[in-house]
Amino acid sequence: MIKVEGLTRKYGDFVAVDDVSFTCQPGRVTGFLGPNGAGKSTTMRVMVGLTPPSSGQVTIGGLRYQDIPNPARHVGVLLDASAQHGGRTGREVLALGARTMGLPASRVDEMLALVSLTPSEAKRRIRNYSLGMKQRLGIAHALLGDPKVLILDEPANGLDPAGIRWMRGLLKGYADRGGTVLLSSHLLHEVEQIADEMILIGRGRIVAQGTRQSLLDGHAGQKQTLVTSLDNAALAAALAGKGVAVEPAGNGLRVSTTTDQVGRAAIEAQVVLTDLRDGGGGLEELFLELTADTQREAPASLAAPTPEGTIS
Repeated sequence: MIKVEGLTRKYGDFVAVDDVSFTCQPGRVTGFLGPNGAGKSTTMRVMVGLTPPSSGQVTIGGLRYQDIPNPARHVGVLLDASAQHGGRTGREVLALGARTMGLPASRVDEMLALVSLTPSEAKRRIRNYSLGMKQRLGIAHALLGDPKVLILDEPANGLDPAGIRWMRGLLKGYADRGGTVLLSSHLLHEVEQIADEMILIGRGRIVAQGTRQSLLDGHAGQKQTLVTSLDNAALAAALAGKGVAVEPAGNGLRVSTTTDQVGRAAIEAQVVLTDLRDGGGGLEELFLELTADTQREAPASLAAPTPEGTIS
């Protein structure tokens, strides 16, 4: 288990991480999400003893990282896939790691096979690796000691779609076997598909945390539903009769109520539905809303010109 308590890290007057607290549980993947510069990497560096905290603490299994005997056997870390010596081969990197951890040489071949680096790729100098190959090697090194905890910073960078799917399956299987995974990213859609818990950070502070559904439920505004039917006019009339706001949306309707209420109204009006879905913006909209003051780009609704050509 990873436990972060009141963590703050300052650089002069700049506060990179501001009183951050959260817990990552065994058997679960925790997504650590935020825009670039939000404080994710700084938090992870403090976790593994590379950056001292200004206040607060992080413990892993009840100990600070620097107090764990042979820590790489207990905590697998990938913070920068490009940090390895470019003149070494992939196999040499893993062999040195195995020797340092007191592992048998056979563990190197196991990890190379696990991350699908071929024998010829393993003999290649890292300076000649693609970013995706460096990520695979970094994941292999993190898993080398068969740790109980994984701390990974942006591990999907450089992976192609097949590689991202492979990584999702690998980390989900690791958590299913009881491992603790902390996975940072600014790629919301990728983390959303694998994370059991999500922590959203902006400007060094936690702005929300919980499961996907609890985050959406906790920040729900007016419910919106998109619906298409064989008789949109009849459905709109039935909904309006119940006092529900309805407006055209493409080939269907946008309705200011929940999907189940729309379904019930359709049954009562004997209207066949051909499409019914939640019309809310989902987690991405919530993420952008909660971290709006950290975004370089203005929301599209603010940036788009009005028909008169002015900014609304």
